[in-house]
Amino acid sequence: MSMSRRQFLQGTAGAVTAAAVAPVNDALAFGKREPLPLPPKAIGMLYDSTQCIGCRACVVACKEANDKPVEQPQALANWNEGTWDAAKDISGQTLNVIRLYQNGTMAQKDREIDGYAFIKRHCLHCVDPSCVSVCPVSAMRKDPLTGVVTHYPDACIGCRYCVYGCPFNVPQYQFLGPFGKIAKCEMCSHLLAKNPLFSGGADALAQADTSATDLWRQGQIPACCDVCPTGASLFGWVADLQAEAERRLAAQPGEMHEFACGWPGSDRPGHVAPIAEYQPHLYGEKESGGTQVLYLSGVPHEKLGLPVLPDYSYAAVSEGVQHTIYKGMIAPLALFGGLVFLARRNVKGEDEGKNNEDQPS
Repeated sequence: MSMSRRQFLQGTAGAVTAAAVAPVNDALAFGKREPLPLPPKAIGMLYDSTQCIGCRACVVACKEANDKPVEQPQALANWNEGTWDAAKDISGQTLNVIRLYQNGTMAQKDREIDGYAFIKRHCLHCVDPSCVSVCPVSAMRKDPLTGVVTHYPDACIGCRYCVYGCPFNVPQYQFLGPFGKIAKCEMCSHLLAKNPLFSGGADALAQADTSATDLWRQGQIPACCDVCPTGASLFGWVADLQAEAERRLAAQPGEMHEFACGWPGSDRPGHVAPIAEYQPHLYGEKESGGTQVLYLSGVPHEKLGLPVLPDYSYAAVSEGVQHTIYKGMIAPLALFGGLVFLARRNVKGEDEGKNNEDQPS
């Protein structure tokens, strides 16, 4: 019985699918690899939208700390000789930005209806980051102790898989120079390296007591948290930030609260203000397997541009599916067998064709 190439390809696809689909479905349902745990010395940020006044001091400080230029929309490019920074979102030139939510009359802050709110946008430093998972050359790396996700340009090949893989659309490709490059918030790692807590190396950091809230007095912290006048951006150990967030969520709306500035337990003057009516969820606690940048807000998070995500990382699913498909080399062997069959069939067909030509007519 003869078989056309189309029939063969359909048959091969069916065989590969039969060999692979069941394991893939199992992986989606049960085969996600184990989620990555929070690193032992995880550091991060707590952003409280209700305490943000939109002053954008954090944006200016971020640009100064990371040597980034002023960025303007094209419509404002000729206004005031380009000195007014008005970036609309993060980019290769802007690693941190404050955006505005507005609805109706905007009569009251932190209200979904007829209200407004601010939201800070930058890298969330995922516990199980997709950008690290998809990078083929390990240009994106997650510090095993602190969990900070950094980019190594010398290793980067410009494939931009990290741009497409991030569920928060954070890594940005910079097109302005002759050679493009990736840019993202790295939690001011270059400043943290000057802090005695981190400059002692991994061994010294591993011995640090995370219960000591005054550790940050020793040196520099991320620029955005260092300059925030209301404590809307708070830096510290993730465990301390989670505890502070829980205290705020448990307090009664309207109750006066002293919001720390810089880091929890800071000796800096705090910001005294009433507790807002929060959304009853600490964003980043579970989203995408958890993030080390956490959000509190009075407006639903999705209204502020924070995506609705499952409580597992896409990296855990994709890697689980890959490992399941390639376990035992089932799918590759099925495909290889089909290709061998096709090659042998073509050779046989050519030989038969030659024989027929040699027969006398």
